[in-house]
Amino acid sequence: MSTKILGLRTVGYKVSDLEKAKAWYTEAFETEPYFDQPFYVGYNIGGYEMALMPDESTKGDNVVTYWGVDDIQATYDRFTGLGATEHEAPHNVGGEIMVASVYDGWGNIIGLIYNPEFKLP
Repeated sequence: MSTKILGLRTVGYKVSDLEKAKAWYTEAFETEPYFDQPFYVGYNIGGYEMALMPDESTKGDNVVTYWGVDDIQATYDRFTGLGATEHEAPHNVGGEIMVASVYDGWGNIIGLIYNPEFKLP
């Protein structure tokens, strides 16, 4: 039997204060959750699942998931204006591709990417 990776389905962020995180993510991503329970808050972001899950454990920055954006500087500025802090300022990584990342208020890294070459199947 062979297995195949089917692509991104869910990005989960662990947060210590679910209600505060829900308010911040709802404003930052300009989207209301479609699933809202004390153990899991789910959003549909461009056809992909973003999840908030309560957890008091220590965070690390060994994983970055990048969310596609049309204007990386404007999105980065909006997120930092909402209280996120810089992890990596917007910068070019080749061609027209730009990346940036911020820490949310719970220590999670939110990656942003502008990539005009990437097209969904």
